[in-house]
Amino acid sequence: MNYTEFKERFFHKVDHNGQRALSVISWTIAAIFIGIVVGLFATAFGLSMRYVIGFRESHTYLIYLLPVGAVVITFMYKQILKVKDSGTNTVIAAIQSDERLPFRLAPLIFVATLLTHLVGGSAGREGAALQMGGAIGNGIGRVLKLNSTNKKTMIMCGMSAAFSALFGTPMAAAIFSMEVVSVGIMHYAALVPCVISSLIARYIAAHFGLTSEIYKIPDIPAFTIKSAILICIFAIVCGLASILFCTMLHKYEEFLSKKLTNPYIKALIGGTSVLLLTLIVGTTDYNSTGTAVIAACFTGAKISLFAFLLKMIFTTLTLSCGYKGGEIVPTLFIGATLGAAIGGTFNVSPELLAAVGMGALFCGVTNCPISSLLICFELFGYEPMPYFLLAVAFSYWVSGYSGLYRAQKIVYSKYRSNYIDKHTL
Repeated sequence: MNYTEFKERFFHKVDHNGQRALSVISWTIAAIFIGIVVGLFATAFGLSMRYVIGFRESHTYLIYLLPVGAVVITFMYKQILKVKDSGTNTVIAAIQSDERLPFRLAPLIFVATLLTHLVGGSAGREGAALQMGGAIGNGIGRVLKLNSTNKKTMIMCGMSAAFSALFGTPMAAAIFSMEVVSVGIMHYAALVPCVISSLIARYIAAHFGLTSEIYKIPDIPAFTIKSAILICIFAIVCGLASILFCTMLHKYEEFLSKKLTNPYIKALIGGTSVLLLTLIVGTTDYNSTGTAVIAACFTGAKISLFAFLLKMIFTTLTLSCGYKGGEIVPTLFIGATLGAAIGGTFNVSPELLAAVGMGALFCGVTNCPISSLLICFELFGYEPMPYFLLAVAFSYWVSGYSGLYRAQKIVYSKYRSNYIDKHTL
């Protein structure tokens, strides 16, 4: 038996019981391998992020290097990647249509994201993790000479592993990579490999001290008709906020690309705008990930009603001009501060609304209701389940067809059982 025949048998092309068993074994082995490789890579990235953010916070002068950082990152991508980079959209497109996903994207996004946070760009880390995990999974698939279908599963395994290692939510990570590609359908054939990769990567991250974030809601009010109505109204606000955030990101990036065709000038102007805004605001709370502010939302701290909007602006300016990172942690920041501020203003549990806001905003921008629920359960526990369930459902409905990732497809309508197959706006 030659290698091609062995590979086809190994990865379940022949559909009978013996080969199905072999498929389970083979994918289990492959998922463990990806979980280990991506888990180690993502753990190194997470620990490096922790060091870089701490270093910047203790060396405040680094904020003045924001314009330089943007130019350096732009130069790196122009010289190394040499193709147009669309962030996480690149990974989603690779799953949908077998577009090329270069392996060098993994170390490149690693370094570029660290540089973004070193100088204080407003971005996250999980978006970078999805790109790293996807690129590594795709690279392993290419080395094994897998067909396009199996390579897509490898990409999803890598995404799950990286997300799980960094964010500490293995359940949500396993589902997210299958759910985010096409809204309305899920790639259940990847379920077992994604679950295994996710759990392996989380174990590795925890072993090396990369702990997951757990937030406590000190007082969970009884779920009543009144509280249900309030949560529905708040979820609608979150859904509208998610549309605003996605629109800001997409429209400003389009505006800069049309007005500033030279990428280095765009990077310089963009980096300078982030620096000037930081100096005007007078605080670095909105730079980098902003996880300290998220944590403050659960400790009774007073949160400004404009905090969520400022984070939107900071993140839009950062990600539109050449910096690299992710949109997920900024999304959680926006949801948490919006909830805490509204809760404090209207005398509703700020901590509960902060938690609900995080889940609702995440659902609104990613169009992934199941993953959003699982993230809520893993971050806050199961007790507030009715609040999360209502908020995620309404946010998913209100957010319409907007989304962070333009490569994402809405396969079935959110409002009726119709096949529409359109990209997010």
